Amino acid sequence: MSLQGRTIVITGASRGIGRAIALRCAADGANIVIASKTSEPHPKLPGTIHSVAKEVEDAGGKALALVLDVRDDKRVAEVMDAAAEHFGGIDALLNNAGAISLTNVASTTMKRVDLMFAVNVRAAYCCSAAALKYLKKSDHGHIINMSPPPTMVPQWFVNHTAYTISKFGMSMCTIGMSAEFKQYGLAVNSLWPKTVIDTDALRLIPGGDQIRKQGRTPQIMADAAHAILTSDSREHTGNFYIDEELLRSRGATEFEHYAVEPGTALLSDIYV
Repeated sequence: MSLQGRTIVITGASRGIGRAIALRCAADGANIVIASKTSEPHPKLPGTIHSVAKEVEDAGGKALALVLDVRDDKRVAEVMDAAAEHFGGIDALLNNAGAISLTNVASTTMKRVDLMFAVNVRAAYCCSAAALKYLKKSDHGHIINMSPPPTMVPQWFVNHTAYTISKFGMSMCTIGMSAEFKQYGLAVNSLWPKTVIDTDALRLIPGGDQIRKQGRTPQIMADAAHAILTSDSREHTGNFYIDEELLRSRGATEFEHYAVEPGTALLSDIYV
């Protein structure tokens, strides 16, 4: 199916994976709500909600750029109301905004812990709850959480316990909400990359510029998200999708074009 005329709210869509998903859905003619903090140019990172809105429209979609700090409950509700009023409803929500710190307990400040919990798990819960009254009216409603399959083994916690708790918390939202919202025909799934994904933020961390060369472009996540959003919401829910595995299940066989540097050995992402 096509996403023509469907309204999709994407948090953290001013750059990276969120932007790529916005443009992929826009190519179908979707209405994209770019909900992010960056309304003015960042000193080190490209992209604002306004620049992405222009790209969405150039790609064939309609855009609504709204400033959103996902930690602000009142603003989250305002954004969902504004999106529904502007486009006549909401068909999908992508909880893509994220915060990361791959640091151990001794080195992770409580300020950073609070940030990861607020931007990852709490925001996914808050945004989903605020959008629910609109999503359950859609005949093809979807929520996608950018979170991994939850596996309770020490290797995924050691040296970054706080981050893992925050991401697995998002995955628990998928488990609970997929069961709770099934009565509305509303699908809730998680999506995670098999390999490192090249984003502008990755380049800012020590060694990031080398790591990105062993990764894939955000386009693979965009294509995977599109595959989920074009699935029957009553049949495909409660899943923890890995981008490559999902696309293979839909018939894709060629993945080299996603590589940042074709021919280079790929580096697996965390939790895979």
